[in-house]
Amino acid sequence: MQLGAIFPQTEIGADPVAVRDFAQAAEGLGYQHLLVFDHILGADASKRAQWQRPYNHQDMFHEPFVLFGYLAGVTEKIQMTTGILILPQRQTALVAKQAAEVDVLTGGRLRLGVGIGWNDVEYEALGEDFSNRGSRCAEQIRLLRMLWTQEVVDFQGRYHHVSHAGINPLPVQRPIPLWFGGGAPQVVRRLARLGDGWFPQFQPDSAGQEKLAQMREAARAAGRDPKEIGVEGRISITQGDADAWNRSAAAWEEMGATHLSVNTMRAGLKGPDQHINAIRRFKEAVSA
Repeated sequence: MQLGAIFPQTEIGADPVAVRDFAQAAEGLGYQHLLVFDHILGADASKRAQWQRPYNHQDMFHEPFVLFGYLAGVTEKIQMTTGILILPQRQTALVAKQAAEVDVLTGGRLRLGVGIGWNDVEYEALGEDFSNRGSRCAEQIRLLRMLWTQEVVDFQGRYHHVSHAGINPLPVQRPIPLWFGGGAPQVVRRLARLGDGWFPQFQPDSAGQEKLAQMREAARAAGRDPKEIGVEGRISITQGDADAWNRSAAAWEEMGATHLSVNTMRAGLKGPDQHINAIRRFKEAVSA
């Protein structure tokens, strides 16, 4: 089971030295991937009635592709992962180009997690349609894989038209692994047909086992071997002590998770040093 650290987007701050230090510390501790959340715009909650969302304009988010380009120059082997990039609010060809460039600059170290998101404010500002984001995402996945594996693409879809054109350079990985976030039934069906892996939002308990079984059954119904689809669990350091982390990690592994990441945000930590110390303690606990 591959172990990753979640980049503390909302708490790391804007100092590039702090960003570098956290990534290098994770790599030095033996973490195999760095997982990054994505939001382009934050809404001003005071201007919206009954805002019940986890983030607003006061929460800081580094842009994933630019961040990965920076980290490509200060790390050597840790994998760059989005968990998740909100794909339908972005232009597909541009995502293909940016992802390929990150993959080239990192020597094939990108894993692209994608999802449809919940923030209609971002879609509005970016000029994309919030209402059809699910169906567009499925088409985006197909087009991305073509753009990453073919020098010239001729694609005529419902939402996209590419007439005999391609990106250059192509990525090292052809195609780049595409993982899905979300847990709605339609998302699970889409994942079962198209995804390389899943970031589920549940705990490794009986309810989680049932949801995982549903995904695997959907994969079989789509003619796929469920073992081909990776699963990444997640543990927050707020979930108990070292013994609790170890038990949760063991439960994820027993469920067949291929990856596991630790989240140090919303634990009252300040500055990169406290986040680094937290991932150090977690690594020691689950590696014991």
